[in-house]
Amino acid sequence: MTGSGAAAEQTINLPLGSMSVDTLQVIQLSIFAGVMGAALLSAIWLIRQRARISAENAELRTRVGELSGALSRSEALLNLKDQRVVVWPGDGGRPSVAGELPGETGAPRERSTFLAFGRWLMPKSASALDRAAEALREKGTGFDLVAETRAGVLIEVQGRKSALHAVIRFSSLSAAQAEHARLKLKHERLHADHENILGLVNALNMPFWLRDEAGKLKWVNAAYARSVEAEGADAAVREGHELLPTPARATLIQHHQQEPVFREALSTVVGGDRRLFMVTDVAGRNGSAGLALDTSELDGLRREYESTVQSHADTLDQLTTAVAIFDAEQKLKFHNQAFQKLWGLDAAFLDGGPENALLLDRLRSEGKLAEQPEWRRWKEQLLSAYRAVEPQEHWWHLPDGRTIRVIANPQPKGGVTWVFENLTEKIDLESRYNAAVQVQSETLDNLAEGVAVFGADGRLRLSNPAFRTLWGIPKELIESDTHISVLKAACDAVARQSPWDTFVAAATGFDDERRDSNGRIELTTGTILHYAIVHLPNGQVMMTFVDVTDSVNVERALKEKNEALEKADKLKNDFVQHVSYELRSPLTNIIGFTELLALETTGPLSQRQREYVDHIGSSSSLLLTVVNDILDLATVDAGIMELEIGEVEIRPTVKAAADLVAERLREHDITLNVDVDEAPIAFHADENRIRQILYNLLSNAANYAPEKGKITLTARQSGNGVEFRVHDDGPGISPEVLATIFRRFEPSSKGGRRRGAGLGLSIVKSFVELHGGEVEIDTGKGRGTAVICRFPRAPSGVRAAAE
Repeated sequence: MTGSGAAAEQTINLPLGSMSVDTLQVIQLSIFAGVMGAALLSAIWLIRQRARISAENAELRTRVGELSGALSRSEALLNLKDQRVVVWPGDGGRPSVAGELPGETGAPRERSTFLAFGRWLMPKSASALDRAAEALREKGTGFDLVAETRAGVLIEVQGRKSALHAVIRFSSLSAAQAEHARLKLKHERLHADHENILGLVNALNMPFWLRDEAGKLKWVNAAYARSVEAEGADAAVREGHELLPTPARATLIQHHQQEPVFREALSTVVGGDRRLFMVTDVAGRNGSAGLALDTSELDGLRREYESTVQSHADTLDQLTTAVAIFDAEQKLKFHNQAFQKLWGLDAAFLDGGPENALLLDRLRSEGKLAEQPEWRRWKEQLLSAYRAVEPQEHWWHLPDGRTIRVIANPQPKGGVTWVFENLTEKIDLESRYNAAVQVQSETLDNLAEGVAVFGADGRLRLSNPAFRTLWGIPKELIESDTHISVLKAACDAVARQSPWDTFVAAATGFDDERRDSNGRIELTTGTILHYAIVHLPNGQVMMTFVDVTDSVNVERALKEKNEALEKADKLKNDFVQHVSYELRSPLTNIIGFTELLALETTGPLSQRQREYVDHIGSSSSLLLTVVNDILDLATVDAGIMELEIGEVEIRPTVKAAADLVAERLREHDITLNVDVDEAPIAFHADENRIRQILYNLLSNAANYAPEKGKITLTARQSGNGVEFRVHDDGPGISPEVLATIFRRFEPSSKGGRRRGAGLGLSIVKSFVELHGGEVEIDTGKGRGTAVICRFPRAPSGVRAAAE
């Protein structure tokens, strides 16, 4: 080993020229050479790579420049004022909007408003665009639409989808494009309408056909095919099946040479039966269209109806009761002979079909109807039968003494059948019979004598209240068919020595000789009765009882009653005077002290104290008004009120009443219109009571008039008097409230702002009637309420008080 290493060392250390290199130097030299070679190779690679990168950078800079230019051009195109683009990213993000549409299109500039297509597009266009946009984004289905804006401008809408975006472009159209688009829309609408009309016609159960210029069938509906027994509509057209016979078609063609519209009833055979059709055929420049309505059943019904009507007319002509039938237009369509005979009218006049109102006016002008206080209202009420549902009944008392029962029976189609039944003789007989019965009944019921009639079987047939009262008989025993033995048992205990055995024997005895008798009875109450037994025909017996107790008792009773009435009258007068002092004086003091408390000189008040003082004052004034109203009514009822009649100037009086309610009207913003132009300057009345009447009417109207409503006060000449009318535009008065409107202490707050004592209109009515006038209320739903007071202008006499 050592020798070998030495030999090797010797081999390595061989001289190389003039130099000697050891092993370490060789390694270092090799490494250096390798590093230098790698560096050289790296430098060469880097130089080549740098050149390639520089070339790529130059190419990329050129591409970026081109893309920037393209982007600028695209932005310039997108921002044109004749188009707008909406882009949805593929990841479902928010859409971006670019560009702008012309202002005349009505498209909004705001992004959110623009994307709400329903706000600026017509509903049909917006709906179609929403569906197309949804299909574009979800399925990638492109579309081309023409949409119409709410401004009536047409725009083109295109939708396309790429790999990453969904784009919708809105662009305005040129004049030619717009006209083309408008024609396209019109064509689509006409096509849709055509399809709808054909679908409707095909569903009709009436034959329908279309013909070309040569008169050949080109389309028929299913009903036509069934009528001609074809397999279908196409087969009927292809095989030329005709619904109408040849003569009918010839007539139709000849008619079209004169007029374009043919409308006539034609007959043809359908299914082996002769049928009648109402054919309507319209001819145009490019053909014609026809429709046939089967009227066979209708024609049969018409003939049957005419036969029935004629039969009824013949029957009604035989009646003695007058009958007249008017149609929905209130014209006379039928009358029987009894109607003409009843009124004695010309046959020519009746055959002319006069209106019901004209017929009534003629009957009035000829004096065949009784004069009515308000003819127009009476006639309108009578003719209201044409708007009624149930029959109406009227009674007419004619000037010639006849009594007619009139029945107005509304017809289903709007007419009215009038039946006039002459009941003069029947009513005369009934009235005489009823008068006799009434006289007999009233006579018996009002007799002081007790009367009882018994039949041959001893049962009670007739009695009056005096009989039951004199004997104190229970009411349930005074029933028909009560036997005399039952009455005897009830009356024996009342009489000291009962004569009822004699009464029973007279009523139930079989004696051949029937003798009348009489006598006296003293009752346990001290009453003395005089009785009489009178035998009547048919075995009946009448018994009468007369109270003959000392007349002094009667006189004493009358005197006591008179004294009681005088005391009641005195009590009423004392009550009025006492209440007038006891209620008015404290209320006046309360109002006075309240006004003193409200004065600043009395002392400072807090806000709440001032509100309390105001409430006390208003409540006291309201209570004083109620007390005054009650006292006025009590004075009227007592008959001690006297009117101070003098000359009343209308304008100042109306102004004074209006001033009293002015604050209340301002509170609710109610307008008061006063019209006295047609009124006289003055009339004779009690000025204070007239002012009180107008104040109550205006207060009542202010209570029911709506906020910002209107009240109208009108005064005018009315015949020989003066009329005041107060109208409000409130809800009106219902019929149930109107029936009790003048009753005292029955206020109605329905529709009003506050509930009062219910005396306002009662006082108005009392004071108006004291002046010899009258009050009328005109009201109705939707037309408010008007209270009308009429006064005589110069009354000859005035009642001092109401009775």
